[in-house]
Amino acid sequence: MHGLPERARVMDLLARGATLSEASRETGIARSTIRSWLATTPRIDPGCVVCCSAVPWPSGDYSALLGFYLGDGCVSRHGTHTTLRVSCDAALPGVVRDVSALMRSLSPGGVFAISAPGTTVVQSNWKHWPCLFPQHGPGRKHERDIVLADWREEVARAFPGPFLRGLFHSDGARVNNWATRVVAGEKRRYDYARWQFSNRSEDILLLCCWALDLAGVPWRRSGPWTVSVSRRDAVASLDALVGPKS
Repeated sequence: MHGLPERARVMDLLARGATLSEASRETGIARSTIRSWLATTPRIDPGCVVCCSAVPWPSGDYSALLGFYLGDGCVSRHGTHTTLRVSCDAALPGVVRDVSALMRSLSPGGVFAISAPGTTVVQSNWKHWPCLFPQHGPGRKHERDIVLADWREEVARAFPGPFLRGLFHSDGARVNNWATRVVAGEKRRYDYARWQFSNRSEDILLLCCWALDLAGVPWRRSGPWTVSVSRRDAVASLDALVGPKS
């Protein structure tokens, strides 16, 4: 039985212009299987794939946007409008573009960027955002349970890299630390990189640790609200998974 990563690879090949036969030869997956996937893979526009029981998606877009939502996002209702908002550092235009593209890929609604002092809020109006993010609710995230259920866990498990990108590009930072060591009687300074993810929600911190374990990235809890990735090989692995935060 083929999992989500294999299905995602096939869909990516087809999206780049490959024929059914070419995708089959490249992946070793039967053409009949690929045809059945094409017949059952939902198009996001204009309906809700949750309401029509057509999930999960064979891609990491939802996994990444879920990470951004858990880090700096919220779903709110005002009158007839339901809005997903993700707050981004205004000095990081790459993150703003990433969040905007992810929202566009998952919903038929328009995506808007609203500037505030030091912040760019990316938002989209769509009545089905609560279907995609049932973790929303009154109050702050660290004051309520945050749990991934059914297909949401399956997608995050299949695509831990995009999930970690959303988490670390929202509530995370890549910093340079330093330490001193005495070598041959001389004190020397050593600089090293570290990724840190900070959140007040224990549930979200545990999800971050869970995804790091899935990706094979060593981590440690460096504080009550902080997860750190400090080993040189671990930082390099996380760099490759999430890309630069810029």
